Amino acid sequence: MSDPAPPRMWHVTLTLAGAAVPADDVRSALERLAHDHPFLLTGRYASGRAEVRYWEEATQLDDAAALALRLWGEHRTTARLPDWEVVGLEVVDRDTFFRRGVHGELDIRLGPADEVRPFGAD
Repeated sequence: MSDPAPPRMWHVTLTLAGAAVPADDVRSALERLAHDHPFLLTGRYASGRAEVRYWEEATQLDDAAALALRLWGEHRTTARLPDWEVVGLEVVDRDTFFRRGVHGELDIRLGPADEVRPFGAD
């Protein structure tokens, strides 16, 4: 029997959308999520959508994706997140994330950890 693969770091971008709520409520909810989920890097928001970017540790991509798909629901009550659905998910390994940044395909300037800002405030 072979040894299990060691965990790897995966960069996750999770996009959510739903009925509009006050943007300040979304900001506050994302700030609480950042407190609840220590690997949250950035959160962007508007009154009807949000995007969170963070690192997830998992052995395989499908494990990281499954954890990401559960993130919003698992923290909905404690962080008082809007009742929105996942409308986008990207999971890439660490090397791909940084390679994209080197080649200018992705803005890897994530800002300070736990940063929450409105869309368009880049």
